[in-house]
Amino acid sequence: MSLGVIILTGGAASRMGADKAELDWNGRRAVDRLADIARSLGAVVTATAGARSYGLPFAVEDPPGGGPVAGIVAASAVLLGEGCTRALALAVDAPTVLPSDLAPLLAPASPGACFADLHLPLAIDLVALPVVLSHGWSIRRLVEAAGLARLIAPQSAQARLRGANTPAEREALLAALVVAEAAQSDGAG
Repeated sequence: MSLGVIILTGGAASRMGADKAELDWNGRRAVDRLADIARSLGAVVTATAGARSYGLPFAVEDPPGGGPVAGIVAASAVLLGEGCTRALALAVDAPTVLPSDLAPLLAPASPGACFADLHLPLAIDLVALPVVLSHGWSIRRLVEAAGLARLIAPQSAQARLRGANTPAEREALLAALVVAEAAQSDGAG
C-alpha cells in the first residue's frame, strides 16, 4: 500500500469566520500540522483539495466549492499520479488529531474504513472510488458506494476527530492542545 493524504481545505469557513487552513494552532498553521501527521503515518504525498496549495500539491474541486467528495475525487488524481494506492482524507478543521487516532482507519483491508458517526477522516483504496460520482454526493453516499468498513471511534479521540467548525470549538481544542504539548515538552526536557 502506498499512502497519500488529502487535506480538504475547500470549505467556506462561514461559521469559523477565517480560513481554517491558515489558523494558528499553538504556533503552527492547521494545514502544516496535518501535513506533519501525514508524514508520520508514512504518506508518500500530501495534497490539499481546495482553491489554494498552502505550499503542498493541490487540486481544485470540480466544481469549485463542490464539497468534500468533489475534493477527494480531485486530489485523488494527484495521488494516483504520484503512485499512491490508498488515500487518507482529513478535514483541515481537525489539526489536533493524533496519528494514533487515525491508525485504526489504515489497518482494515480493502477497500478502506471510516468512523461510523463521523464524516471524516476516512481511508479508501483509490480503485474503490466509484467511477461515476455525481455533483453533490455526500460522504455517506461515498462510504456506502465504496463499501468502506465503519469503525467505532474511541471516545477519547472524538473531539479531535470532529475538529473545530466554530471559534468556541476551536478554543476548546486549542486549550487541550496547549496543555498536551506543554506536558510533552516538559517530559522531553
